[in-house]
Amino acid sequence: MSKPDTELDLSALTWPTRFTLLGLWAERITHAFWPLWTVLFFGVVVLIFVGGASLPMWALWTLALTATFGFGASLYYAWKKFRVPTWADALNRIDRTMPGRSVTAALDTQALGGSDAASQAIWQAHKAKMQARLAEAEAVSPDLRVSAQDPYAMRYVALLLLVTTLGFGSLLRSGSLDDLTPGGLGKAVAAGPAWEIWIEPPSYTGKPSLYLNDVKVSSLTVPKGSDLTVRLYGQVGSLTLSETVSGVEQPETEEQKTAFSRVIENDGIIRIEGDGEAEWTITAQTDEPPIVAAGAEVSRQINGEMELPFTASDDYGVERGTATISLDLAEVDRRYGLVVDPEPQEAIVLDLPMPYSGGRENFDEILIENLSEHPWANLPVKIDLSVIDASEQSSAPASVKAELPGRRFFQPIAKALVEQRRDLLWSRENAGRISQLLRTITYDPEGFFPSEVAYLTVRMAITRLELATEFGITDEKQTEIADMLWQAATLLEDGRLSDALERLKRAQERLSDAMKDGATSEEIAELMQELSEAMQQYMEQLAQEGQDGEPQQQAQGDSQEVTDDQLQEMLDEIQRLMEEGKMAEAQALLDQLMEMMKNMQVAEGQSGEGQQGPGQQAMEGLQDTLREQQGLSDEAFRDLQEQFNPGAQAGESEGNEGRNGGQGRGQSHDGQGGRQGEQEGEQGQGNQQSEGQQPGEGSERSLADRQQALRDELNRQQRNLPGRGTPEGDAAREALDRAGEAMDRAEEALRDEQTADALGAQSDAMEALREGMRNLSEAMAQDQRDGQGNEGQTQGRADRQNKDPLGREQGSDGMIGSEENMLQGENAQRRSRELLDEIRRRSGEQNRPEIERDYLKRLLDQF
Repeated sequence: MSKPDTELDLSALTWPTRFTLLGLWAERITHAFWPLWTVLFFGVVVLIFVGGASLPMWALWTLALTATFGFGASLYYAWKKFRVPTWADALNRIDRTMPGRSVTAALDTQALGGSDAASQAIWQAHKAKMQARLAEAEAVSPDLRVSAQDPYAMRYVALLLLVTTLGFGSLLRSGSLDDLTPGGLGKAVAAGPAWEIWIEPPSYTGKPSLYLNDVKVSSLTVPKGSDLTVRLYGQVGSLTLSETVSGVEQPETEEQKTAFSRVIENDGIIRIEGDGEAEWTITAQTDEPPIVAAGAEVSRQINGEMELPFTASDDYGVERGTATISLDLAEVDRRYGLVVDPEPQEAIVLDLPMPYSGGRENFDEILIENLSEHPWANLPVKIDLSVIDASEQSSAPASVKAELPGRRFFQPIAKALVEQRRDLLWSRENAGRISQLLRTITYDPEGFFPSEVAYLTVRMAITRLELATEFGITDEKQTEIADMLWQAATLLEDGRLSDALERLKRAQERLSDAMKDGATSEEIAELMQELSEAMQQYMEQLAQEGQDGEPQQQAQGDSQEVTDDQLQEMLDEIQRLMEEGKMAEAQALLDQLMEMMKNMQVAEGQSGEGQQGPGQQAMEGLQDTLREQQGLSDEAFRDLQEQFNPGAQAGESEGNEGRNGGQGRGQSHDGQGGRQGEQEGEQGQGNQQSEGQQPGEGSERSLADRQQALRDELNRQQRNLPGRGTPEGDAAREALDRAGEAMDRAEEALRDEQTADALGAQSDAMEALREGMRNLSEAMAQDQRDGQGNEGQTQGRADRQNKDPLGREQGSDGMIGSEENMLQGENAQRRSRELLDEIRRRSGEQNRPEIERDYLKRLLDQF
């Protein structure tokens, strides 16, 4: 570097240069002397292991010459490689890391234009800038990597050997290789223990292993079946093992050993005889078999589900358990179809539920299973519970005699069908008698079969039964006919009622039948809940069909007003009378209630309240559009599901649960949109579209066509949207424009069979619709505040009949929610318990996929 032409302050570079110079020393020493260190490390290791060995002279000379050559070569390499770092080297390294080579620029001189004032001014400004950058200088880290010179990492190998050698001894205590010979081994171990003993309990006990060299007591208690391992050192025969815990006798003539492996089977002693004698008294703790005890009684739910509480315990924990259910033939009332001998039936074997949290040493659980369709349902059975621990010890069975819980049927024809089904499964010899009884039941169906489907199902079962009887009833035919009778019975008991009045009558009839047949309190509570729900649905239907205006929360029957609270009081009084056993009074009050419901009319609101303004009409139209879009999205999702389950029929993919039912029942590719089922016929006529058929109507239309029709309907609604010119109204129109664009994308994706992309676009459309409805609601509220009309008074009123798949009402902006407290009442608590028990039962079934059982276990962890 040349002498600078201006005075410079290099104090900012002092400490960075010192640290960089120190790093240069470390870097150059490392790069130059790493071979020397490696050779020295190898030499120390060889000296420790070989220094005292009696090796041949030629071997010693070879090791000496190799060490000398390696030492000399590494010194020559260091002499050629090492260069003493200078202050200039450190400055140069710092300069290379700075932008613009600030150090070099600050030390430079002006080569041209020294006599030009302008040039000098520029040069001085440049030097000042470089001077300012010197304050930002930092020390440069050294480069200590030598992997390029040592690709096989010999330096690390040498270091590892040195550390290992020093870890097992020291240079002063280094022994001879002769110590590794049989004669020298005795001398090497003389300073250490002469014996070692381990006791390892079985893994299922969870107890730790014992190292008897560290045990200070002479009496030990260990689990029976523990492994005993003994090692004896020193001269063979100087130490011997004597033990009585394994039951194995060692012959006197057997060759002396230095290693033993035994299993502790009983109490006894372990003794080391000879030099360093030691003795322990061992108590072998027996693994007790598990214990299981059943609850006092088997309970039954309204749906026929069985609940059997039980208690299990074991000293080390229960591994698994089973419940075996067998028919108690001696206790069966052998009448009618049960007179003949039953056909052999395999015993029912159920897995007992095990706890997932906490220990299994002592726990209480409940076995929950629904065996309503089994031939033994409602017949005397014997239930044997047994559990097994980890050592495969089984408990003594705990037996319970009870009637196998099954579903109770209150409808007379349904009861008869279930009884004939039981007789058929009891024995095929009953086939002729069953055929005659079924023909008698179906001879005059008028008034007895409220369901035509159930009647036709029974007639078909009769035909198949008689045909099968002629050629012999196989197991498959027997099961098929039994399933048909069960379906007809459940159809008659539950019914497929299309309107609320029929459902109300049905609920009343079931409650009356239950009162006559002496139903349990749980069944009465379930039927009362069904009657209450049917009444509420019936009143809502009256409110919608009977009046155009806003219905009041009261009804008129026999020229007197009856409120919801009064109806609930009557239901509570009926339930109280039944619980007290006053069935006649309860039946009379129930008849009075039903007569009142038949004559009921919904009271009209105040005059003028039924008139809907433009804002209210627009809001209700957007609500319908949102529901239609939701329905299309549901069907598109089911289409996507069925692409991964091609063997399923339309709408019947596994897990395909629509808005109106279970697998394959809700909106199953029938072309129906969001308003399905009972509400479609009641509400759809109030919102007819002026431009052709509504989206969602016509089962032959594709999803893309229905999406296009829904887009056209949205365009029509936008033309009639109020609030133009206001910020809220303009925001609503902008949101609806986005919804229309999303619908266009969804239609295009559906036509291209890109169902996944269509689902995303439909989701965007629904979100934009909700935003538009919120903005419209704000616009209507602003109009009301400004006194511009009353059409905003009824904005946001949700259609009470439209609910989501879980029964929750939809708000005015299409969002799903409810202000009801849905967690009150014994029924809700009981249902929560049922759901939790069902999750626990399914998670214990070993035949379910592992991913499903992991999901169920995570659900249980949440509760």
